[in-house]
Amino acid sequence: MIRDLQYRRHFILSAGILGLAGICAPAAWAQATAPASSAPAILVLGDSLSAEYGLARGAGWVALLEKRLQEEKIERRVVNASVSGETTSGGRSRLIALLAQHKPAVVVIELGGNDALRGLPLKNTEENLTAMTDAAQKAGAKVLLVGMQVPPNYGTDYANRFAGLFTTVAQAKKVAVVPFFLKGVADGPDPTRLFQADRIHPRAEAHPQMLANVWPELKKLLR
Repeated sequence: MIRDLQYRRHFILSAGILGLAGICAPAAWAQATAPASSAPAILVLGDSLSAEYGLARGAGWVALLEKRLQEEKIERRVVNASVSGETTSGGRSRLIALLAQHKPAVVVIELGGNDALRGLPLKNTEENLTAMTDAAQKAGAKVLLVGMQVPPNYGTDYANRFAGLFTTVAQAKKVAVVPFFLKGVADGPDPTRLFQADRIHPRAEAHPQMLANVWPELKKLLR
């Protein structure tokens, strides 16, 4: 039974990483969006997991974040600059313009999964995450890094180093981190039930848990 659960976990994690590539279709939310407001901005820079891939508009965790902020009467505007298939290199190339445009108080960086899928050197991913963190901090923003994991079939050493690099960067730059964005989604006894028919992208039912993984660390940055 344990080995069977591990197999399913490894399968769905592999599929989840494939989903980050956004190979099947364009993202549902592939451009920066934000309500007209003078409130401080939260900029979300992510891939298909944050871009409402395959979901009805408003069903993703970023949209749920907006609702949570309203419920808790926290005045912030949310800018979703997530794009399906985005890598840390792509995010790095777009971030400076986004910082200048939106002047966010907080930047949430949910990138890195596609780097692993493409077999990019971990050093490059770490350098890009560090550069994005530096840029956001220099612009006066607080930073939250949202991490991913890959299954052992990528190689135990690679998988461990990849999972750890988010915390490594966070500790070096003294920023907040969520070690595993899909905790409670991709590692359950039957994780396929929380994924779309392609077994790649999380269903709408999974996004409240994804927000729950992010919210405790994000809320600390809103004080």
